Amino acid sequence: MTHLQDITNITLIGIGATAVMDIWLMFLKRIGVQTLNFAFIGRWVGHLSRGRFAHPSIGKAQPIPSELMLGWFTHYATGIAFAGLLVAIFGIGWTRDPSWVPAVLVGVGTVVVPLFVMQPAMGSGFAASKTPTPLKNCLRSVVNHTVFGLGLYLSAALIAWIA
Repeated sequence: MTHLQDITNITLIGIGATAVMDIWLMFLKRIGVQTLNFAFIGRWVGHLSRGRFAHPSIGKAQPIPSELMLGWFTHYATGIAFAGLLVAIFGIGWTRDPSWVPAVLVGVGTVVVPLFVMQPAMGSGFAASKTPTPLKNCLRSVVNHTVFGLGLYLSAALIAWIA
């Protein structure tokens, strides 16, 4: 397999895993569970380019042009980066013969980013400590990232099967 094919596979695995997570989030939203507003991710990233990392409340921060599109782009770019992290840890051979344990471990491990980077920077505190239900929000993040990990495996398995 060529280097370009490996990069393509990692990209497709990241996109697929992120799409699996999005299907999960749509299901949650449909049953009345509040999910992340991707415009807020775009707003946060937009403010990063202006030198501002943390906000008391991202919802009250000045809106950024095209923040929803920027949020979705960031969401998928992050999914691709996390797929790259999985391959960096477990090797490119994992993409040819994927197993679910490494994928779920990496998926669960990626929950560090929202709990200890995104939530504090967006005004929710470390591990959602400034929200009304921190434990519930943390558990929801762990479940969402576990679903992402399953998505890493399912996407890789599908791509390996097709190849």
